[in-house]
Amino acid sequence: MTERVLDRVAGHEHRFNTLFQEYFDTLSAELDAPSFSRFTPECLRLLRDLSLRGGKRMRVVLLHEAAGLVTAEPVEGLDAAALSIELLQTHGLVHDDLIDDSPTRRGGPTTYYAYRERFPDHPQAALGLTVLAGDLALALSLRVLLEADIPVALRQAMVEVQTRAAADTFVGQIVDLERDFSATADEEVLHGVADYKSARYSILAPLRLGLLAAGGQPALVDDELRAYARLVGICGQMRDDYLDLFGDENTMGKPTGTDIRDGRHSYTVSALLSAVSDPERAVVEAALGDPSCTPETVAAVRTIAEDRGVPARMRTDMRRYAEQASTLAADWRQRWREEAVTFFEHLPLWSVDRVV
Repeated sequence: MTERVLDRVAGHEHRFNTLFQEYFDTLSAELDAPSFSRFTPECLRLLRDLSLRGGKRMRVVLLHEAAGLVTAEPVEGLDAAALSIELLQTHGLVHDDLIDDSPTRRGGPTTYYAYRERFPDHPQAALGLTVLAGDLALALSLRVLLEADIPVALRQAMVEVQTRAAADTFVGQIVDLERDFSATADEEVLHGVADYKSARYSILAPLRLGLLAAGGQPALVDDELRAYARLVGICGQMRDDYLDLFGDENTMGKPTGTDIRDGRHSYTVSALLSAVSDPERAVVEAALGDPSCTPETVAAVRTIAEDRGVPARMRTDMRRYAEQASTLAADWRQRWREEAVTFFEHLPLWSVDRVV
């Protein structure tokens, strides 16, 4: 990424953070809730806290750069689309943390653990309120589009994109859990989970929304958009799985080995199981799914993986998928603006370079 592109990315992020804060500042007054309710304002406060607490806003950047494929002029509807994208992300974070029983997110308590602390003697209420908080974020992500001051046809098309993205993500969550009930996960399963759970709402939906807002016709190039999003999604999931075992805890701000302790058949775990011998497999399988697995055991598993060349193999695979995505984006020059095409061409390679 050039300094010019990085400055543009930072500008999208900064502008959206201000927009998101303003949205939550007015939401309490606009949401129809009974005056006696104390839980509703508390729910909104927790959603606000999670939503505004960090995050790179890469989906928002993708949205603006997708519009930039068509035009360099300001585009109406992007603010509503950006809010919708990030509210859907908030929904996903709330439910992900519940499913994974995660205590922290972005340096603070998860919504689930905040409710557990709030209602220590009512665990079922804490569970229910967490589910409802995530559901409310999903409803708000669609409502912000339905109330957008844009042409009816564009509004309807955007709502359709987000509704389908949400449904695909739910399916992705289901098959993600299903994957971990198998002894192993082959490449097709891993790619399918990455596509449905992440790529379709994090990459494909922003691409479609940005093009729609700018007057493009994403339906005419949907196969290309899908292929690009899938490759970038696979690469991104591989990167996250790689960092979970081989990343630096201080840099990431969280402990490594989470997938090992949770028994998740991630890209890294699957690559490791396919590479180890019987004595080593016993060590890995004993650690897999053990929530009390110590840092020393995780370090031993990491050493086994390094001795078997797993990190190098994963970096090679990430690079291959990133290059495939970059090649697809380069072909967009025949129809779209050079500056934005260059961003999408460099994005997957930049993502890999952050690992290596």
